[in-house]
Amino acid sequence: MDELLFIPVHTCAGGTLSLRTGRRSPDGERVGIAFTSEERLRSALGGGRPWIRLAGPALRSMLAPMGIVAVQMDPLFVGPKDPVPPAGPPRPPRPRAPAMAGRR
Repeated sequence: MDELLFIPVHTCAGGTLSLRTGRRSPDGERVGIAFTSEERLRSALGGGRPWIRLAGPALRSMLAPMGIVAVQMDPLFVGPKDPVPPAGPPRPPRPRAPAMAGRR
């Protein structure tokens, strides 16, 4: 993991960058995120996301103070889980009022 990797980052106020991290399912362990190519990063995150190039050892040393030891390489999807619909019966459709025409 000595080659330069593509590392997703957040852009903070004042132009400061912070590493994006994720959680590994099903245990929820916090992990670093790295990609071996820009194409793989875009496939997982979509276009227009900020990223930097870092070597693996540099990434690990930046993650260590946060207690993160694992790095997920080339995850297929990075983002929130699909929203869960609320439980309960579906609402009946709301009746529509008749449309009013202009006065004569």
